[in-house]
Amino acid sequence: MSAAPQSFRADWRGIGLTINWVEEYFAMGDGSYAVAHLEIITDNRAPLPITEMGYKSHFTSREVVEAEGGPVAYDIAWLNHEGTKPAWKAHEAAARQLSLF
Repeated sequence: MSAAPQSFRADWRGIGLTINWVEEYFAMGDGSYAVAHLEIITDNRAPLPITEMGYKSHFTSREVVEAEGGPVAYDIAWLNHEGTKPAWKAHEAAARQLSLF
C-alpha cells in the first residue's frame, strides 16, 4: 500500500514548481524493496532541463531523496545539475534572444 502523497511548492530560476512526493509508492509484500515517486509540474507547463513539457514523473528510492535533504532539495539539485548541460544553456540563450520572425 502506498503512503499518502505530499505536495510542495518551490522555485527554480524563476520557474514555479509543484513537487508531489510519495515516499513509498509501492513495495514488496515484506517491505524489503520500496520505490518512491516524485512528480514535478511547472507553472504553465514551462520547460525544464529534465522535461520539455513541464511535467516529469520519476521513480527512485526514498533513501536517495532523503540523502539529498528531501524532495525539494533533491529536485533543485537535479535541476541545477541538468541546467549546466549545453542543451539547456542553448535553450536559455534562445529564450533570451528576441526574434523578428
